[in-house]
Amino acid sequence: MPLGRILVVDDEESMCQYLSILLQKEGYEVQTVNSGAAALKVVESDPVDVVMTDIQMPKMDGIQLLKGIKAHEPTLPVIIMTAYASEQSAIDAVNLGAFSYMQKHCKNDEIKMIVRNAMALRKAKSENIQLKKELTRTKSRKNIIGQSARMRSVYKMVDKIAATTATILINGESGTGKELIAQSIHERSDRSRGPFVAINCGAIPESLLESQLFGHVKGSFTGADRDHGGFCRQAEGGTIFLDEIGETPHAIQVKLLRMLQEREIYPVGSSSPLKVNVRVVAATNRDLEHEVAEGNFRTDLYYRLNVIPLNLPALRERAEDVPLLVDHFLKRCCPNEYKGNLGSLMDDATLRALQAYDWPGNVRELENVIERASIIRDSDRITTRDLPTFIASGSGGEYSASSLNVGGLVTLDDLEKAHILAVLETTNGARKQTSEILGINASTLYRKLKKYGLQEIGEGDDDGIANPEVPGAELLDAVESAIRENSEEASTPNMDEEPVPVG
Repeated sequence: MPLGRILVVDDEESMCQYLSILLQKEGYEVQTVNSGAAALKVVESDPVDVVMTDIQMPKMDGIQLLKGIKAHEPTLPVIIMTAYASEQSAIDAVNLGAFSYMQKHCKNDEIKMIVRNAMALRKAKSENIQLKKELTRTKSRKNIIGQSARMRSVYKMVDKIAATTATILINGESGTGKELIAQSIHERSDRSRGPFVAINCGAIPESLLESQLFGHVKGSFTGADRDHGGFCRQAEGGTIFLDEIGETPHAIQVKLLRMLQEREIYPVGSSSPLKVNVRVVAATNRDLEHEVAEGNFRTDLYYRLNVIPLNLPALRERAEDVPLLVDHFLKRCCPNEYKGNLGSLMDDATLRALQAYDWPGNVRELENVIERASIIRDSDRITTRDLPTFIASGSGGEYSASSLNVGGLVTLDDLEKAHILAVLETTNGARKQTSEILGINASTLYRKLKKYGLQEIGEGDDDGIANPEVPGAELLDAVESAIRENSEEASTPNMDEEPVPVG
């Protein structure tokens, strides 16, 4: 097995042959090329441990080649060869990042020693990078809580796909941790030294989304008083995370498709494309296949994004992870009172109630419930009295007159009002989080609060919010549909029918 792979670059064929014979005898694998352009192609396509290049070459000299290599692979050692040891350009090359420089006709032992030292540096840097990846992998794994079979399957898939350059599509309900998984993929990839840029496509108005994604040039529209790079260029050399990709309008979908196919973008107001080097990880809580069938999402973009699908389980599908998550959130909420075990801050009955609940808002909803309970508790430990009524009752989201505190006849408006109040209670009145859990946008939530005289409740942070499709949304849609049907039937009432009492 060779000791390493060396690329020799020189426009003199005799020098290439001389170094090739010398270094092969030392046990190295050697490849030779006669131009800087050819050397760059080799470096970009094949793994190389050390590059030895002449400084004086036509078209692309050694300095230009050095810059190109460092832009592609900063840790690759480059040895500059020059006819004169005192040549200023060779010294400048070292200042630009070259490993060393040497005279072309120096002694063989000197050449061997320089190459041996460069190879040792390459090995040390490679081991250091691998160690950092392993530490990052351990750290990112700790940030993702869960040891259920479903989550172990997710971890295994992340391990497989992190090192690739393939586009990833993460599927999962709102609150399941899609961005956390995307960041874990980035941190364990070869792009980990580059930026991780996250953008919620559903939270940015359509009129601004194109400019935010692809940038714009000065004067392209009113208020564009300077050039703006956009998120895609901010993510250069790293990963861009496109959350709620199903919310993007068709016009933006076309431009995203071009970015994935051609790896280039057009800033708003520019007629010249810009090349981008980014890895795309997208996420959605929608059924994109259904959206494609309905004509809401482009088929070609869907297949470009869905190269490697990664499905995240809902929290109700991994109830065995609830104690681990509760333990994690309690450590964060009560750091001074946590005594090393879950039982020190929560009784068994409360934990059972948490495990029995369906969690339509998933991990995000659980976090809100734990934070709320840790604040309002009256004793040293959290009990069922500190949980929202619909969780403490063990109804798991099933509604009854008693659990809703509604006496006599229960109308559909009562159901909807009670459900909104329950979720507001869970989020401590945070409207943004309430909207996400219910699966409706901020304006819809505001209208419903106004309808039921609840507009004074909550923070009022009803700015642009994504529209996740969670079970809460299905309930509200069903309620609204039933209300409309009842309204239509009310125009021709049947006097023989009587209201049915509940309870």
